[in-house]
Amino acid sequence: MLERYLSEISSMSSLPPLEPSVHLETEASINAKKIRFEINRILLPMGIEGRFGVIRHPGAALAVPITEDGRVVILRQYRFAVSRRILEFPAGTLEEGEEPLMTMQRELAEEAGYKASRWDSLGEMIPCPGYSDETIHLFLARDLTPLNEQRPAGDADEDLEVLHMTKNELEQALTSREEALDGKSIAAWFRACQMIEL
Repeated sequence: MLERYLSEISSMSSLPPLEPSVHLETEASINAKKIRFEINRILLPMGIEGRFGVIRHPGAALAVPITEDGRVVILRQYRFAVSRRILEFPAGTLEEGEEPLMTMQRELAEEAGYKASRWDSLGEMIPCPGYSDETIHLFLARDLTPLNEQRPAGDADEDLEVLHMTKNELEQALTSREEALDGKSIAAWFRACQMIEL
């Protein structure tokens, strides 16, 4: 499975080429649960020098899980930073040395209680380029099997509800004001709809 994923990634078009800035100095740095906040002096490619805050992130993975009957598995999860519950697909931060697909297999089991035997890459996205270097690897997960009793324990601070929605129900939720929205999930849903017919 990992070999298939790596061959798919290598055949995909990659993100645009990098245009690195020149790092002049790190003035301050704070580590906090898998991320680091830095204040750096940087020389931009256009020749302007400035002082910028950036969140260093190890990367993440997200999956759009689709059941055999075409329902979408999505979470309603509490997020402390916005003090509300939002709709989002299962996702998680890459552990050190972990491939994105391995991360996503673990997170799908922990958060949604499923394993998938079919995985397709939906590419990558950069959710917050104004202040973070995070890249999220997107997947489509199909041929799902519920784990039930074998479901592994998730993080102690996760407060979530697993939902099963039809395409119409999900799109209604995304376009109404009844649910708070999650940008990475909207982008992944758009890419999933490009790949398959629901």
